[in-house]
Parts: sequence; C-alpha cells; structure tokens
Amino acid sequence: MIGAGYVGLVSAACFSEFGWKVACTDKDAEKIEQLRGGHVPIYEPRLEELLQRNLRMERISFSTELAPAVGEADLVFLAVGTPMRRGDGHADLSFVFRAVEELAPHLKGFTVIATKSTVPVGTSREIERRLRLLRPDADFAVCSNPEFLREGSAIYDFTHPDRVLVGCDEERAQALMERLYKPLTLRNAPVLFVSRESAELAKYTANAFLAMKISFINEIADLCEAVGADVQEVATAIGADGRIGNKFLHPGPGYGGSCFPKDVAALIRTAREARSPLSLVEQVQTVNTERKIAMAGRIERALGGPLAGKTVAVLGLAFKPDTDDVREAPSLTLIPMLQERGATVRGYDPHARENAEALLPGVVWCISALEAAEQADVTVVVTEWNELRALNLDSLRASMRGNVLVDLRNVYLPAQARAAGFTYAGIGR
Repeated sequence: MIGAGYVGLVSAACFSEFGWKVACTDKDAEKIEQLRGGHVPIYEPRLEELLQRNLRMERISFSTELAPAVGEADLVFLAVGTPMRRGDGHADLSFVFRAVEELAPHLKGFTVIATKSTVPVGTSREIERRLRLLRPDADFAVCSNPEFLREGSAIYDFTHPDRVLVGCDEERAQALMERLYKPLTLRNAPVLFVSRESAELAKYTANAFLAMKISFINEIADLCEAVGADVQEVATAIGADGRIGNKFLHPGPGYGGSCFPKDVAALIRTAREARSPLSLVEQVQTVNTERKIAMAGRIERALGGPLAGKTVAVLGLAFKPDTDDVREAPSLTLIPMLQERGATVRGYDPHARENAEALLPGVVWCISALEAAEQADVTVVVTEWNELRALNLDSLRASMRGNVLVDLRNVYLPAQARAAGFTYAGIGR
C-alpha cells in the first residue's frame, strides 16, 4: 500500500484484518513511527483498534522504504493524494506518477498495480503506458479499484460494502483481485468487474450524484422557508420513494470534505475536455459555493441586526461528524465571514480543533460546547456531532448572553429549543 493517508491506512488495516500480509509505505517518517507504535494520526472510529490488533499478529507493517515492499508484493495499491490542481480544477496526478516512477525498478514477477486513489478517466492506461516505458521487461497489469468509504464509518463501509468495483481487462489480474476480496464475497458482497474507464468514471459519478442530492435538498429547504413547508417532512416523503432513497437528503450549510468538492470539479473538467459538458453538475458546484457564503447572512438575519460587536459560538468545525477532517468544511468559509463582519468567534469541535486552528486565526478555542457558548449572543450548530444532539438546551441557554440558536443541521426540535427560551432558526423549517 503506497500511501498511509486516509484511504491507504483504512484499506491497509482492513486487508490485514482479512488475513493478508500488508506492507504500508509512506514518505512521512514521523507518521510511520506513529503507526508502528499503533497510534493513528487521524480520527476514524475503530481504526486504531484494528491497527493494533493486526500489528500484534504481524499482518501489517509500516516503512518509508518502497523497494522491499514492492519487490515482495503480488499486488501494489496506489493510495496517494490526488488534490484539486490549482487553476483548472483537474485532479493533480503528480503524486500518482511519482509513485509509479519509484516503484517501477522494484517490480518482480507478475504484479498487479491497482489505483485506490480517485483518478480521472484514462489514468490507469497512462500508468500502464509509463510503466511499459520504464520497465519493458516487467510482467504486470494495471487495475482501477476505487474506494467508496465514508469518513466516520470507513471500517464498516470497507467490510460491508454495497459493492466492490474493479476495473480490469487482464485474466490473471482479475483472478488475483477475486482472491483478494474473497472474504467479502463469502458475505455475499458483490464484486463488479468492469472496464478501467468505467471504474474510474463511476467513482466520480457517484460522488457528483450524491453532491447533487445535497444541493437539491438545500434549494428545496429555501423554498420550504418561502412557502411555509417543513423540509424534514418533504425529505421524509420523497425519501420513502425507493427510486429516490432517503440518503443525502439532509439540508445544511453545503457539502465539504476531501472528496465531493474536488471530485465534482474534476468531473466537470473531464467533461469539458471531452467536449461533453455536464451543465447540471456545474450548477451543483455553483449552488454549493453560494450556499456556504449565504450562511453568514442567515445568522445575521436570525440575530435581527449586524454582527459587529457580537459574540458567536460555533459548534462543530469538521465537515461532518465522526471525523477530524476540515478540508473544504463550511466552517472554513463561515467563520472568516463572521469575523469580517466584526464578530468574535468562540469555537468548539470534539476532534477537529487541531486541524482547524492553523486555518482559522483569531478564534477563541474552547474545550466544550457550553464553554464556547459562554456570554455568546448567538450559538450556531455547524456539524451534527452526537454530543451536540444530547446537549441540555436549558444549560446552553443559561451559558449565553443572548438567546439566538441557529441550527444549520436541524439537530434540535424547534419546539424544544423555543421551550428552553431560544429564538430558534433551523434550515427549511
């Protein structure tokens, strides 16, 4: 496993749990030392427990050295970053191609190279082309094996997948991938073998469709507010339709994270280059950007006046609960806008503070939701952590100077919030 980031680490730990021997490599020596000691540098439920168990059983190892790991491997996964490239929105494949150059000299015997990283259509064939030039003597095949893991429930998603998708057009490679995922097929998990182009495009398409559902329900939420409907009731009604489904119909301040923003942008770029533009997906991107920007104005309206001189408690910084990931999180757009309007921001998140601190200067950091709310004029729920759902609203109200609660995730029932003395503003209610 080349890359001990989020995808590589979760995949390596789960493959070792299946009983396979996994060597995980990364250039970050400090991270590798942490992992060797059984400590996970990211927050993901159950991951540390899984890692420690397989370290004890000697089924997983960590190293900064690529050569021995690749030389002994039947299968090499590429799980390096593919961030959004500046200027054009395309995926930056420099880390992928650098890894290919570094692994090429060490291939021995028949080896499958599989991309776990999210990569644009045609990347697998480009990897194969480059490897043929670097090692014309090598016996290998290149596959696409995209991941469909949700941060916060990645272990469950890996071990109980809706499907495993493999883009492959070589019989020996398919046989090896079938063997790799046999522990899942014994649980009746479907393993789908498709073309490499289809696998690469399916990953982007899935994320773009889910992003579209989020943006769709956010716009419906605004309409609900305008006409007096309740978006929760509307979402429940349409979600009961099997053709639509109830997932990703939760209104909020816009989507964020490491996947949706960059994957939507990359898909748009791919479509433009193929001269087959995706106008619907382009609008999803626009709606989401505007959504994040609009949240500061929503708070100001709930407050009934300007934010200058006011104190705002922001509860939740991660882009979603059960992760410490703040990449493209709505909080990164919202908090600077509150500060620009003259507000003092007091912030709290159970796990994301360390990642957020460097990105959000000027925030007063707190160790609990109640501490963040002390003397606040308005409290804003940005991430729907379970501990916030269990928060005593009477205690929250007593901590504050003001009485405005802006619930950007519809965590609380409006009647309960009002009974606690709040002027309550949800989304689409």
